[in-house]
Amino acid sequence: MSARRVATAALCAIGIAPMARAQEPFNVTASVKSLATIFTDLYGPRGLVVDSEATLPGEQPHSAHFNSDFQLNFRQFSTALVSQLVSVPLPSPASGFTYRFDPTLGVFQRSTQSFGPILADRADTIGARRVSFGFSFQRFTFNTVEGLNLHNVPSVFTHDNAFLLGGRQDVVTTVNSIDATVSQATTYVTLGITDRLDVSLAVPIVANNLKVVSDATIHRLGTTNPLTHFFRQINGDIGDRRIFTAIGSATGLGDLMIRLKQTAYRSPSAGIAVGVDVRVPTGDEMNLLGSGAPGVQPFAVWSGVYEKVAPHVNVSYKWNGSSVLAGNPAAGQSADFPDQWGYAAGADLSVNSRLTLAFDVLGRYDLRAERLKQQTFHALDNVSVFPTVVFGRDSFNLLNGAIGFKVSLQERLLVDVNVLFKLDDHGLRDKVTPLIGIEYAF
Repeated sequence: MSARRVATAALCAIGIAPMARAQEPFNVTASVKSLATIFTDLYGPRGLVVDSEATLPGEQPHSAHFNSDFQLNFRQFSTALVSQLVSVPLPSPASGFTYRFDPTLGVFQRSTQSFGPILADRADTIGARRVSFGFSFQRFTFNTVEGLNLHNVPSVFTHDNAFLLGGRQDVVTTVNSIDATVSQATTYVTLGITDRLDVSLAVPIVANNLKVVSDATIHRLGTTNPLTHFFRQINGDIGDRRIFTAIGSATGLGDLMIRLKQTAYRSPSAGIAVGVDVRVPTGDEMNLLGSGAPGVQPFAVWSGVYEKVAPHVNVSYKWNGSSVLAGNPAAGQSADFPDQWGYAAGADLSVNSRLTLAFDVLGRYDLRAERLKQQTFHALDNVSVFPTVVFGRDSFNLLNGAIGFKVSLQERLLVDVNVLFKLDDHGLRDKVTPLIGIEYAF
């Protein structure tokens, strides 16, 4: 072999060696049973288990099993997700066209110049024997939970019986990335039973996509022997890191919503309505298409008309039933979803006979809901500290803003466009949620 070929081969070997040592950690993809258990399925049926070998002659490898409240309690991320899903402001099923019978003329006439709000409601009813159909599409791309970036959620796993010290002081830290998107297409119909009473039905079709990636690293705080705790790499070597991935998606019918709304007071410039929303748990809760729990939400609405400006105020209280999503989906244990106060205040502006602008502030107050917060984990070596998250129950307020418009393309056809945006970081949040819809009344 020529000297040039020998030199080339040597250079190639030198270049390849570092690449082999810098091999990426083994990526393990979990088998996901359902979206409701994606977080407990992530590390497999035994949880987070690292490899271990005998380190002394005659010694048996011990069970290198790590655990964490994160692994069990982060199923509550699913609870937060579906709670957000069933609580997001749906487009109001109330028609943008409202009519009132004029006995002097013997005909129905438009009772409002404005086409009304998009996500909130007004006191006006559609009118006796009038019907309105609508369709809307919303897409949520969740990116934070309690202000924490969903692509950088830390958690620390401790060894079983860590209080025995020694090698059991070792910990596994994880950096978790969560992609969660929800698309919601809702068809709704409103029927005027009388001049003061409406009944509405909303039928959502939901598409969920979830991906969880957990980058785990072993920290040897109680031992220096790499054979005590390690991750076996794909080529058989030992290492300190492993990546766990779980992916799932589901599409189907969500929870149906039935609404009754009755005008309690009406004057030429203002009105008050009361009503009730009933949530029927028709969605598959194990795939986060629905809550798995019935819900009843009485509400009251005030709205007024002052020339081209029509302000409105909504207030409601939702009683939620019991579901496995609020308990332990993996074990089939149910618990009650937290009850919620809801409120909205805003106004719509009639720019002309074909265009209405809508502005709203929408809030929700969850009572004793599952929450998480970031904390510092102090290891048993009394030196090492790592970021982690912990879970607990607490009430919190969630606030959104909304701006949009309704434009009349024909006499009875409306197109709705709206943008929902967060005003705080509480709960599971999407920065901006677009909405587009259509309404037709006859």
